[in-house]
Amino acid sequence: MATSFVLHPQLELDTIPLGTYPLCRVLLMNDANYPWLIAVPQRANISEIYQLKDHEQAQLTIESALIGQTIMHLFSGDKLNIGALGNVVPQLHVHHIVRLHDDPAWPAPVWGHAPAYQYNAAELQKVSNKISRALSASSEEFSPC
Repeated sequence: MATSFVLHPQLELDTIPLGTYPLCRVLLMNDANYPWLIAVPQRANISEIYQLKDHEQAQLTIESALIGQTIMHLFSGDKLNIGALGNVVPQLHVHHIVRLHDDPAWPAPVWGHAPAYQYNAAELQKVSNKISRALSASSEEFSPC
């Protein structure tokens, strides 16, 4: 019997769900230091991109490009950092981080640089709505939560 997809507990703790594409669940990292989304392919027991089927790898690329283009435009980014590290959370997930020349970590990587600054309720509502609307506008395949 196939195992069904379950989001890793650390991602549950650190993120806010925004919606889904055909392949990925899209999450907002609860760190207001950076505009930061995470795409998680909704496939069980996958830790690496090469473990996805060929058509899923292509779909991940399409969804990642939509996420990146949307948030770069939305936040007027200087650079987009994309990475699938998995050193702490083994479940395949792809970070999309808008970098600005004046962000707390520029030009270094964001990991371990500044403590996470969690959104307050009003900020969270505002930014999650803003991003969800923009992702919906960029693709009919995005379904907001």
